[in-house]
Amino acid sequence: MSIAENIETIKSNIITAAKECGRDPEDIQLVAVSKRFPVSAIEEAITCGHKVFGENYIQEAEEKYKTVGGKCHLHFIGHLQSNKAKIAARIFDVIETVDSLKLAKALNRHLEPLNRTIDILLQVNIGHDDAKSGVNPEAAEEILRELNLLSNIRVIGLMTMPPFTDDPELARPHFRELRLLADQLNQKDLFPQTNKVELSMGMSNDYHIAIQEGATIIRVGTAIFGHRL
Repeated sequence: MSIAENIETIKSNIITAAKECGRDPEDIQLVAVSKRFPVSAIEEAITCGHKVFGENYIQEAEEKYKTVGGKCHLHFIGHLQSNKAKIAARIFDVIETVDSLKLAKALNRHLEPLNRTIDILLQVNIGHDDAKSGVNPEAAEEILRELNLLSNIRVIGLMTMPPFTDDPELARPHFRELRLLADQLNQKDLFPQTNKVELSMGMSNDYHIAIQEGATIIRVGTAIFGHRL
């Protein structure tokens, strides 16, 4: 199947999954994860109307930005080092993986001379998985209070990657825990700059579970572009 056909299939699945649990499909955004695929794949997806893409590697994204910058919205979804924050501040629309105050301050510092404000999500290591980045759930409140003091970033929600498993159902408790955490933090007015708290969770093998548990952003790569080399 073509990239266009795969995107239509995923969007149809999103509609079905949302309606089955009483949600509005319009509340769910699809991020097409284009890491390690050529820029031509992004251009093909843009041609068929898709506009939001996720990249994991700064240098790769910077090269792609030269071709597709301004034609789409780019989300950074990989581990971002503070010394790469200057590039990220320039080319990305959303940083989903802010996992420290140090990184957030670096982004804010580089955004100021650009006169830019960008949206970020706080990455939470919801499963306390040593193989994953993110703040511990217990630390989320404290760091959100600090993030909200930075003038050039807008905290719009939380993001997580649960521990890897071949069984999508095993991810459900982690997705549910992130939603409950977001609800608790929202009740404390820790997302004051947004009317909708975003939850980025769910990938190609478990996005239907994530939607059932409240995901507003899903990150799908393989099911759209195929397997990476």
